[in-house]
Amino acid sequence: MALTKDQLVTDIAENVDVPKATAQRVLEAVGLIVGEQLENGDEIALPGIGKFKVAERPARTGRNPSTGESIEIAAKKVVKFAPAKALGEAVNK
Repeated sequence: MALTKDQLVTDIAENVDVPKATAQRVLEAVGLIVGEQLENGDEIALPGIGKFKVAERPARTGRNPSTGESIEIAAKKVVKFAPAKALGEAVNK
């Protein structure tokens, strides 16, 4: 089961002992800041969580699975995430 935004806001509010409205504003601000930094091509390092960065995916030739026809897939930018060592260890306990 995925953690929803509302559940995350509730957990933040309880852990930091702030109102849910404040926790929601903080979470939305973090999302905006991370998005802006990635749009600028910067890396974002969140200690204990991991690092986000933008990577270029080159153009390539793909195949339509239903027809078998070759198609050209355009180059694009993607967000890459590398988990922090502590997060990886917590997952693999």
